[in-house]
Amino acid sequence: MRKRILFYGRVQGVGFRYSSYTEANLIGLTGWVRNLSDGTVEMEVQGTKEKIQQLIENISSQRFISIEYKKEEQIEEIEEEGFEIR
Repeated sequence: MRKRILFYGRVQGVGFRYSSYTEANLIGLTGWVRNLSDGTVEMEVQGTKEKIQQLIENISSQRFISIEYKKEEQIEEIEEEGFEIR
């Protein structure tokens, strides 16, 4: 399963991308994360539904991060290795 997720809230300047990178690589997910100019964070993540949910829960539990809303869509899986910050 692969998802594109837009995160809204206090998600820039609080370690969101680094936390995503660290957690995704520990869990074994692939994909990427980047800041957008409107203050949101965009992520494409690939793995099992359970591992993707675990990633989101782990990021949400970080001290300074506050996800107020997220917009998700399932997209086509691709061949890739690792998780990166863009």
